[in-house]
Amino acid sequence: MVDPAYYFSYTPMNVAPEVAAAIFIGFSVALALKTAKSRGPRWLLILSVTAFSEAVGYAFRAVCIYWTTLGTFTAMSLFLLLPPNALALTNYKTLGEVVKSAYHSPQRGYGAEPPRSIFLRPRFITWFFFTSDVFSFLLQGAGVGISTQEEQRTLGKQTILTGLAVQLFFFAAFLCIASYVFFDRRFTVARGPKDVDSREAKRRLFRVIISTTLLLYLRSVYRVAEFVGGYGSKVYGTEWLFYVFDTVMVMASFVIYMQSFIGYHFQGHDSAPKDGIMVPMNRLVL
Repeated sequence: MVDPAYYFSYTPMNVAPEVAAAIFIGFSVALALKTAKSRGPRWLLILSVTAFSEAVGYAFRAVCIYWTTLGTFTAMSLFLLLPPNALALTNYKTLGEVVKSAYHSPQRGYGAEPPRSIFLRPRFITWFFFTSDVFSFLLQGAGVGISTQEEQRTLGKQTILTGLAVQLFFFAAFLCIASYVFFDRRFTVARGPKDVDSREAKRRLFRVIISTTLLLYLRSVYRVAEFVGGYGSKVYGTEWLFYVFDTVMVMASFVIYMQSFIGYHFQGHDSAPKDGIMVPMNRLVL
């Protein structure tokens, strides 16, 4: 066991990690219940698992206050750096489902002519951005692992920065495609319980997609600044910056997912036949 300041470059405050862990546990349970209650697709459980992973990260941070070792610090770094990437995956999948429903709707007929642009094809949106997310995830994870060796710390930092740069680029590309889909009337969204019509449903859903992606973008910018400065820099060594630009950004994303739950717009998707209608006919309004 060593002094926490050896790894953090400051003495981390008590209580804050425990409170954050409890809040994320609450998000995890609430989102799992919402997914079950709304009959939403199972892939939305990503949100619940991500919140639980965040709670684990803050639990390790709390442990590091009293018992700091290389193992506990590395585990904390992994669980706080990587899980938010899964929130982006949720947004990618959501946009892919919106585009898919436009070409599998009862009004257009299943198997209608797909969009000419490859950038608007559901499989491309889901798998292209999913692949980029996994690639970024692996780079950042590898960077954390490499950084545990003091002589390789510079290489580890560069690897993490590469992963974050990849993430920022694809966040920007995704926001461009999401904005196009939002303004294109061909793409509609099934109404949720609070929506008057499909237009309101679309505005509500895309507020979730775009606002959470922007929050994740800001978080990644902070992480880039943190790793560019390196150990002992002003950004790395200021704890409140971590809680404002990482903790609050991720928590705000979960609040948005809770308030405007995505699952209400995709009810019954898991039970739909593969060659059938993607959006229930009684919930689709054009």
